[in-house]
Amino acid sequence: MSEVQSQLSKGQVLGMAVVAGISVSNIYFAQPILHQIAESFRVPESKMGIMVGLGQVGYGAGLLTLVPLGDKVDRKKLILTLLGTLFFVLIAIGLVSNYYFIFLFSLLLGLTAVAAQVILPMAAELSGNEKGKNVGIIFTGILVGILMARVFSGYISEWSSWKMVYYLSAGFTIFSLAFVYFKLPSVKPTFKESYFKLISSSFYQLKRFPQLRFMALLGGIAFAVFCSFWTTLTFLLVEKPYNYSSDTIGLFGMLGIAGALVAPLIGKASDKGDSRYTQLIASVILLVGSVVIFLFPSYLISIILAVIFIDVGVQSIQVTNVALIYRLDEKANSRINTIYMTSYFVGGALGTFIGLKCWELGGWHYVGIQLVVFSLIVLLMNLMNVIKQKKINQTKS
Repeated sequence: MSEVQSQLSKGQVLGMAVVAGISVSNIYFAQPILHQIAESFRVPESKMGIMVGLGQVGYGAGLLTLVPLGDKVDRKKLILTLLGTLFFVLIAIGLVSNYYFIFLFSLLLGLTAVAAQVILPMAAELSGNEKGKNVGIIFTGILVGILMARVFSGYISEWSSWKMVYYLSAGFTIFSLAFVYFKLPSVKPTFKESYFKLISSSFYQLKRFPQLRFMALLGGIAFAVFCSFWTTLTFLLVEKPYNYSSDTIGLFGMLGIAGALVAPLIGKASDKGDSRYTQLIASVILLVGSVVIFLFPSYLISIILAVIFIDVGVQSIQVTNVALIYRLDEKANSRINTIYMTSYFVGGALGTFIGLKCWELGGWHYVGIQLVVFSLIVLLMNLMNVIKQKKINQTKS
């Protein structure tokens, strides 16, 4: 399929969602199996936790340097190149015997997994009036990929080995390559200037749109809560009173799918109404989840509620943000996406590193404080945004 088409079919949208989910899932496989990877290299779990953070740093670097190319080159060819490189990185992770190389390849893994973020603006450009709906579906694919990564890696590592997780993912990546090659259209690029000007133009979007600055900061802080929670939750669940195995820990990812299922509904709602109140409600849900797990970490029901509330809160915020940024300037979608998603994953990386440090210094008590503080900041930002818009509306009337 080589001609550009103006509207994606349902099959193409679903396929893109699956490919995006497979791509991004790779940087989350390590979370529930950190203790197994650490044991195989005979290093402390807190040190091996750096692997997760480096994957997110690599993802952020890819967003900053590779995703903007979607406005300059054929997005289909860019996606194929990224997925092809990702395949070889996954094989390399399974073969290495030195944990320093694991850190290096985790960085490269994140760098090449950004294919998902080239797919998103491609879908937005080809979605017409169903932009919010289709973006929501693909974002659901990304969220399910993130959450199912934990279930998948937990079970595979428990019944085989942690290396098999990455070998199997390499196989899934081959199927992704085939789908993109045979089923997706080529999209003619709109940016004709140099790569340097392309990157400069990405940062110009930040200056150009105050709304983008707000959403980038909001999304980054919300995702910091998400990543800190999921990374350190593994350490909580392997200790007393839980003493859970990797496959059991992975099952908690299934609970988080509640957040992913909300995503298309939120995306559809953002096509119709005022998103600020959606964001405000989502931030309240996020704060409730953080408070529950901070106060009652020894109760299983608290963990279940926290997983659901934190995932629903964060994903509702992110889907609304993504749907909104793709309305700012369609011709600059990849560059706008670069700024937002770079902030998003830098926030995630910082959340991971801060969460690991909190765990090292004071266990779950310190982690819980961090989650509550960050969630409270998200709530205050959304509350101030609602108040600000009310004042603007009153001035106009």
